[in-house]
This record gives sequence, C-alpha cells and structure tokens, in this order.
Amino acid sequence: MDGLSAPLLFLGLVAFISLSGALMPGPVFATAVAKGYQDRHAGAKIVAGHAVIEVPLVVAIFLGFETVLKDSTVFAAIGLVGGAFLLYMGTSMMRTRIEDGQVQGSTLRPFTAGIALTAVNPYFLLWWATLGASLIGAATGYGLVILPLFLVVHLACDLGWLEFVSYSVNRSRRFLTGQRYRYLFIACGALLIVFAIYFIVSSVQTIL
Repeated sequence: MDGLSAPLLFLGLVAFISLSGALMPGPVFATAVAKGYQDRHAGAKIVAGHAVIEVPLVVAIFLGFETVLKDSTVFAAIGLVGGAFLLYMGTSMMRTRIEDGQVQGSTLRPFTAGIALTAVNPYFLLWWATLGASLIGAATGYGLVILPLFLVVHLACDLGWLEFVSYSVNRSRRFLTGQRYRYLFIACGALLIVFAIYFIVSSVQTIL
C-alpha cells in the first residue's frame, strides 16, 4: 500500500494545483462565460481545444523543451501576439449582441477559442516551463505510467470547472434578460482587454 500511496498523494496535489489555477478568473474563464450563453457544453469544447496545445506541450517539456519557453525573446513575442489577439477578442465580445435569443457578432467557436487562448498566453507557457516542468519531473519519478494520469487529472479539473461555468450560464438564460447578458458580454470583453494590455506591457518591459 505504501508504494501506491505516494503516487496517489502526488495526483491529489496535481488536482489541488490544477483547480487553484482553473478557478482564477482569466481569458479562458471569460470566454467560457460568454460562449456558454449559446452552448452549454462550451466549457468542454474549450478544454478540448486547450488540450490540443497542452498535451503536445507536456510531451515536449518531458523531452527538454522548457528551456525554449523560458527565453525572454520567446516570452515577449508570444505576449505581443497574445495581447493583440485578446484585444481583438475583447473588442469583438463587447460588440456582441443578442437578437431573438441568438448571439450575433461572435464568430470564434469554443474549440477554436480554446486552442488560440492557450497558444498565445505567455504565462500559461511559462507556468509549464517552470512549475509544470517540476510536476512532470515528479510524475516520471513514479514511473512513466503516471505521466498520462497526471495529464488526465489536470485536464479533468479544467473540464469540470469550465463545463460547470458554461452550463450554469446557459441554464440561467431562462431567468435573465438578453440585456443583462449584454452587460455580461461587455464585462467579459473588458476582462480580456485588461489581460491584453497586461500581456503587451509585460512583453514590452521584457524587451526593454
């Protein structure tokens, strides 16, 4: 039993760290809220897109790719691209309107948003290059079989939270008016713009 308890405790730690990150409001959370109005499973689709980037990234870090992600030039380049993309998403979201119960003006699908928001977030990549790399190293210390379990636990936390968010928003459509959701879209768009500015400023400071 002692040989099994250590890996289980490690996976419990992974779940705690993953949930702590998932629960923090950010671009992905704001997108899950906005997309959840029309699609109750938007959270699951966002996580599926997120996994398209995250799973190969974990494999790459396992093979030693984290040194590239720590490079300040790479960080700055990703931050500038990510900031520009979030500005686009944020302004588009703030212009979104609801007509006859349908969202108008929002063209980016949840799956695509999950891929894009993951790929252009420099802090997500830096997290994996530092703390994430340490967790990957610890996982492989228990045997290679723990690495896929580590990924499953991590993604399950993202899936559970974001699916809960999008499903809750979708279910509340019957209680809230379209105008109130219009304000919600504006708030989500504003949050994306705040992160866009933060990404851009951080990148410029890194370059200077």
